Amino acid sequence: MAQAKKGDTVRVHYTGTLEDGTIFDTSADREPLEFTIGGGQVIPGFDVALLDMTLGEIKVSVIPAEEAYGNHSADLVTEVDRERFPADMELEIGQQLQVGLADDQQAIVMVVDMSDTAVTLDANHPLAGQDLTFEIELVEIL
Repeated sequence: MAQAKKGDTVRVHYTGTLEDGTIFDTSADREPLEFTIGGGQVIPGFDVALLDMTLGEIKVSVIPAEEAYGNHSADLVTEVDRERFPADMELEIGQQLQVGLADDQQAIVMVVDMSDTAVTLDANHPLAGQDLTFEIELVEIL
């Protein structure tokens, strides 16, 4: 039976959960995810989990933070003066904002703390620092 290998384009169904069992993403109600193994389209640990899987196989793989969205980096958390935001802008903890960077790039940040004078922004991926568990079903090797 065919086994998935690096360079194969595959279609998979998956459910991703956190350590406490909370589902953070699933393909259950949509088309299977299609990508090329080793093509940089998914987190590295997801690629590795698929290697040598056979068609129809279902497996559970725990992907450590380092092979998922990386460890949480304190360097990506910064405090900004509240006056740098428009006075009428409603801000709340957990809100995501798109900000411009010095090199004309854009970044998504999350408001993680705020006071009357400052807003703390976190540019880490929301799943950074977390080990992720995926139940993966190999649906097709194209």
